[in-house]
Amino acid sequence: MTRLRNYFLAGLIVCAPLAITAYLVWSFIHWVDGWVKPYIPLRYNPDNYLPFAVPGFGLIVALLMITLVGFLAANFIGRAIVHSGERVVGRIPLVTNLYGGLKKIFSTVLANRSDLFQRVGLVEWPRRGLWSIVLIPRQQPTEINEALSEKEGRTIAVFRPISPNITTGYIMYVAEKDVIPLKMSIEEAARFLISAGLVTPDEEGGPLSAEKALKKPRPEK
Repeated sequence: MTRLRNYFLAGLIVCAPLAITAYLVWSFIHWVDGWVKPYIPLRYNPDNYLPFAVPGFGLIVALLMITLVGFLAANFIGRAIVHSGERVVGRIPLVTNLYGGLKKIFSTVLANRSDLFQRVGLVEWPRRGLWSIVLIPRQQPTEINEALSEKEGRTIAVFRPISPNITTGYIMYVAEKDVIPLKMSIEEAARFLISAGLVTPDEEGGPLSAEKALKKPRPEK
């Protein structure tokens, strides 16, 4: 029974991520198709000539259109059109703030995606004796650092993600001396937080795999 249970756990480790990934990818493809296909002319839509729907055609069209817009925006005429459109948007109340904020976020994320977060650390929060994992992004001098310099000395910005949804969290400015750096990589920290602490790098490094599950049977109760 122990061996069968270990085989089942090993199979679950292999199959569950594949099944969840396939489900999410398939759902994303259908979501994009549902948005794009209604705008494709009927004579260019293969669904009108085939007895079945072609999954992913809308996604391909969306990728081609986004690439084409990027190509046009990269030349002189395209930049002039984009600037003219942004000036029009800038005159619309509320819309200009929303558009400006979203554009800045996307520009920052896509332009520096390789080094958004550089290190992982520990910060004593929310009270003394409790420690939270934080992600340390690239540091840039801001007015906040200057305002805190006299009282706290050198401060850095850290992002405290909320488990298991690490896309939400808090931005905190803390004294650099109060941050304990870790050797854990950003990917390892993300897996640890998403799994609520269940997936941790073992003593050999890396998360528990199917082979390690077979080599480490659970003790009988």
